[in-house]
Amino acid sequence: MICNTCFRHCNIPEGGLGFCGARTCKEGEVIAANYGKVTSLALDPIEKKPLARFHPGSYIVSVGSYGCNLRCPFCQNYQISWSEEAYRLAKTAEYIAPVELASIAAQTRNRGNIGVAFTYNEPLIGWEYIRDTAKLVREEGMYNVIVTNGTASLEVLSELSPYIDAMNIDLKGFTDHYYNDVLGGDRAMTMAFIKEAAKHCHIELTTLIVPGENDSEDEIREMCSWIASLTSVSGSGKDIPLHISRFFPRFNMTDRRATDVGLIYRLADIAREQLKYVYTGNC
Repeated sequence: MICNTCFRHCNIPEGGLGFCGARTCKEGEVIAANYGKVTSLALDPIEKKPLARFHPGSYIVSVGSYGCNLRCPFCQNYQISWSEEAYRLAKTAEYIAPVELASIAAQTRNRGNIGVAFTYNEPLIGWEYIRDTAKLVREEGMYNVIVTNGTASLEVLSELSPYIDAMNIDLKGFTDHYYNDVLGGDRAMTMAFIKEAAKHCHIELTTLIVPGENDSEDEIREMCSWIASLTSVSGSGKDIPLHISRFFPRFNMTDRRATDVGLIYRLADIAREQLKYVYTGNC
């Protein structure tokens, strides 16, 4: 069967797995093989997502599974995304049912928790679990957050948007070369996802600046011009917060140094020419 979760449209045989390692075919239907299988669970500050303008100072139960539909060579969560270690973890991940996760969220309200964030690996490849859990979290009067690479179809977004309050979406760069050849992604799908998501919930964007890849001033200007042109729940794309973050050598990309701090600050100033809220990360 063909999986329509993202641009890859994997043709998954019965009992097989798609490129992401987390979607399978069972009895002629494509489903999430990682449904409810949790590899990471923590109570994090909301700013760690990062979300700077969504209930700052609060905490959120953060949950991750395994698998990813991109292949970023610098992945900081490679242990649960697409490394050999991730595939081993997939076999031993703990199952937490949607009702149980919603209950965990409610029980930690007295510790400052405001809801659940689906994060760490790429959560949208297991969107059915997000949908089912988010409904229950809403019934508890709490919030739902997604931290995602935004590489998913608008059909997936349509399934989730009624229950999602905020997202942090990676806009990893603004050239097709970088998205296609370095990350193994699809810039057009990510841009379409961001454009639509901005109409439904609070969104913030994150761009990790990798030396020699997506660090030109011209690229940042072009990217920020596009962001500013969007329609958002607050009315203008200029109100969409952008996090410009510093790269450190990780995983399969250790052939270059960490991004110069001065460059991060300079690119942030350029972004502020068009956007109201620009934050620097990892500095």
